[in-house]
Amino acid sequence: MFDPITISASVSVASAAFSNIKRMFQAGRDLEAMSQDLSRWMGAVSDVDNAHKSAKNPSMVRKMFGGGSIEQEAIEAFTAKKKLEEQRYELKQFLMFTHGSKSWDDLLAMEGQIRKRRQKEVYDKQQFREKVITYVAVAVVLTVGTGVLGGFIYGLMGVDRGWW
Repeated sequence: MFDPITISASVSVASAAFSNIKRMFQAGRDLEAMSQDLSRWMGAVSDVDNAHKSAKNPSMVRKMFGGGSIEQEAIEAFTAKKKLEEQRYELKQFLMFTHGSKSWDDLLAMEGQIRKRRQKEVYDKQQFREKVITYVAVAVVLTVGTGVLGGFIYGLMGVDRGWW
């Protein structure tokens, strides 16, 4: 589950990494020198993409308890995604101009690997946690509902009238 603070933190990480990448390109550095910043940027982009998907399709618990924050989260995720798309375009131009189109294809392959790894390590755990929270919430509601219904029936049976 993402919130606007997490989304803005991811954008901050991506922007800082992107600034470093731009400086290294301007200084004529090679891709190996930028690998750590590229990896941080790609991880942050992946986080924002996942937040955007999550905001589009919130879980039942987030719908019930999220209130107005779901709309805020969707707007934050959308604007963050657009900002990162601009950075992606600029990065593509840098790479293709300095290293050719093959380097862009290589970068996209690396990004796919990072997304798959983050899916396994981070996002799957978040989805599992949301499912557990949903199941616990449903169990609590059913238990309380059953207790209230039982109390109502017990009261209707006229316990004070000596039926038991």
